[in-house]
Amino acid sequence: MYIDSVLYEGGADGREAKEMRCYEFLDKLSIQYFRADHEKADTITACEDVEKVLGAKICKNLFLTNRQQTEFYLLLMPGEKPFFTKLLSKQIGTARLSFASPEHMNELLDITPGSVSVLGLMNDKEKKVHLLIDRDLLKEEFFGCHPCLNTSTLKFKTEDLIEKILPALSYEPQYVDLPWERPEE
Repeated sequence: MYIDSVLYEGGADGREAKEMRCYEFLDKLSIQYFRADHEKADTITACEDVEKVLGAKICKNLFLTNRQQTEFYLLLMPGEKPFFTKLLSKQIGTARLSFASPEHMNELLDITPGSVSVLGLMNDKEKKVHLLIDRDLLKEEFFGCHPCLNTSTLKFKTEDLIEKILPALSYEPQYVDLPWERPEE
């Protein structure tokens, strides 16, 4: 996978509209951010080399739904941490979580699979998506995510995510504590 070895400060011109909206949003909030450009990186494994350019870990973003597909959740968690559906379901009080469809992802966040990002919440005008954040993410100084397209990755301070970005999006996250290892049943 090609990765530009230059870490750029700020956004870029001439990108797709959904990516440009991310840059405009961050600029409006006066948030300092850095950008790594690369070929399509649609998995955490593909992002490992991008992390070296960024100098920060990239967040795992999972778009989930309940069995009835009436409730939707965006889970942010450390990229290297395994995901155990049953444990999250228990913490948030819902049964049978699964991955939401690409159609719901596009409809609610204007994002396609492999590009899911907390920045997609700016497209959730009706606030149908619940934001879940694993507390372990708060230990990192920087937060890495895509600008709604998986051909660039951004880095900004985790503090800016919590104190500026989420309030500007009118989102109050629910914090969860997910384990690093599968607990004994």
